[in-house]
Amino acid sequence: MLELAILGFLRDAPLHGYELRKRITALTGHVRPVAESTLYPAIKRLEKSGLLARETQPGSVAAPRHVLSLTEDGRRELLRRLAEPVQSEITDENRWFTLLAFLRHLEDAEAQAAVLRRRLEFLEEPASFFYEDERPLRAEELDDPFRRGMLTIARATSEAELKWLRTTIRSLAPGH
Repeated sequence: MLELAILGFLRDAPLHGYELRKRITALTGHVRPVAESTLYPAIKRLEKSGLLARETQPGSVAAPRHVLSLTEDGRRELLRRLAEPVQSEITDENRWFTLLAFLRHLEDAEAQAAVLRRRLEFLEEPASFFYEDERPLRAEELDDPFRRGMLTIARATSEAELKWLRTTIRSLAPGH
């Protein structure tokens, strides 16, 4: 998720590490805050892989700063990750939102629709936080008001996302 966010934000514009960290934190920080001890090793890995380039620019007031940008290989890798997300990027809500934040960079509408269809298929499978004999429980079946609340909120969120997915898929790939 972190590497995808780095590639995605640098596809938008070259950034220095501090600005990149602020943007990633704004996207994922309430769930997974980004520490320098996590961000900078990820940047180094991506640089070493030839996906990022670093340019030193003079600082306006202080020391010079390093500005990061995507290389052509980095652009190709971003597009590959967007077109072929791993299953956890489809099923984990926080990873999904990170993928969704940059899906516009995948310019082929059918490829975008294919990614959305994977999420749709996942959401259409019966699921619950709570089960009885491997059968997912519905909110109405629970006496616990807090668990019932969890399921009620999750169902409303899922229904809204399902509606959005179906509408967006139709607009991206009208013939399907």
